[in-house]
Amino acid sequence: MSHIIAIATLESLSPLSFSRHYETPALEKESPRDYEERTWRERLHYDKETGECYIPANMLKGCLAAAAKYLSMKVSGKATYTKHFEAGVMCVENLMLGMQKDDIEPTPLFVPSDGRRGGGSRVMKIFPEIPRWSGDAKFLILDRIITEPVFEEHLIEAGNLIGMGRFRPRNNGTNGRFRLVKLDWHDKDREAEQRNRKPKVERVAVAG
Repeated sequence: MSHIIAIATLESLSPLSFSRHYETPALEKESPRDYEERTWRERLHYDKETGECYIPANMLKGCLAAAAKYLSMKVSGKATYTKHFEAGVMCVENLMLGMQKDDIEPTPLFVPSDGRRGGGSRVMKIFPEIPRWSGDAKFLILDRIITEPVFEEHLIEAGNLIGMGRFRPRNNGTNGRFRLVKLDWHDKDREAEQRNRKPKVERVAVAG
């Protein structure tokens, strides 16, 4: 199947905070507060071998698909781009952040104990927060109805309006916003077609 590769250079507009679920066992007689202070970095997404933090590929794809649903730009008639972004775009690599999990600073917050907004009882939780980040995200566009201008507009608004991670704009927050610095668009089929295209040879009549 033919496809397009889009390399998007992204840069943060607001801090990025993660709240990944984890189930690290508690130590014997360890208090909830001590457990939290010992394990909070497990809320990060990081490479288990190197300790390098990253933004998961499925988080980037989810952000873009949510933007398509939010914008509901029309393809034709009443049809929108939503299903085309959901099925026809893949993010194929995690976005590596070039920072180690042990270097990330904590942000302690009192949050609802049941994890629901407006909950009555509150507990102290510590969330990892990355003040600034940048990197390249690699997307595969399998649905050719998605053109470069359409993809670019959706990615820009994904960074403005949707965001990623904990307390992102889509969830009434401010974290996880980003901007598109550069977009490299590689249409392999079109590039191959242009390489194989033979230049036209103009024939010039010679007077006898």
